[in-house]
Amino acid sequence: MPLDPAAIIERLAALYGMPVHRPHGDAVAELILTVLSQNTADTNSGRAFTAMLAKYPDWDAIASAPQEELIETIRGGGLAQQKAPRIQAILRAVRERSPVWDLEFLREVPLEDARGWLRSLPGVGPKTAACVLLFALGRPAMPVDTHVERVAKRLGLIPANLTAEKAHDALEALVPPEDYYRFHMLLIKHGRRTCDARRPRCGDCPLAPDCPAAVE
Repeated sequence: MPLDPAAIIERLAALYGMPVHRPHGDAVAELILTVLSQNTADTNSGRAFTAMLAKYPDWDAIASAPQEELIETIRGGGLAQQKAPRIQAILRAVRERSPVWDLEFLREVPLEDARGWLRSLPGVGPKTAACVLLFALGRPAMPVDTHVERVAKRLGLIPANLTAEKAHDALEALVPPEDYYRFHMLLIKHGRRTCDARRPRCGDCPLAPDCPAAVE
């Protein structure tokens, strides 16, 4: 039987420390930073985000910038050719619906309406929407990145053949909403530091005694 999410949180927190949830409130910034973070290291996406904010005075300027110029600005973040047009399409859609760039209303509407509003933006999938809801707005949503998905499947919490999109719904149903942030952050840390994709260090893992994928 798979470990209970509460037990997973308790064991991993003993190793990594208990994460503290402090939503930062800037939904537009979270949208764009999440796009930049796709398929790249946090240091690279952070560098690209900083470069973009240093060059352009506001979101309007980024949305209206020459695309090739924006590509060069965020090139250090990786996949700039794909990310620049996606960022501009998202920003233009946000500007059309909220010209003052204020998405605070997403705190007040029903959760699924807020999720649906975000998912209706160009190229915004379940992970990006969940990141905005959780990290910016403090709403209960479970972002599932590659680390969370890998660790959850190894632990037998979700089926190995489940798609990443369906993994969001499955883990949100399994984990209590008040634990979404802690569960997400701890599984990411565990996936990066111990439960590596190619060479998991099961001998150092506090979950190994109850993990069906653990190796000697």
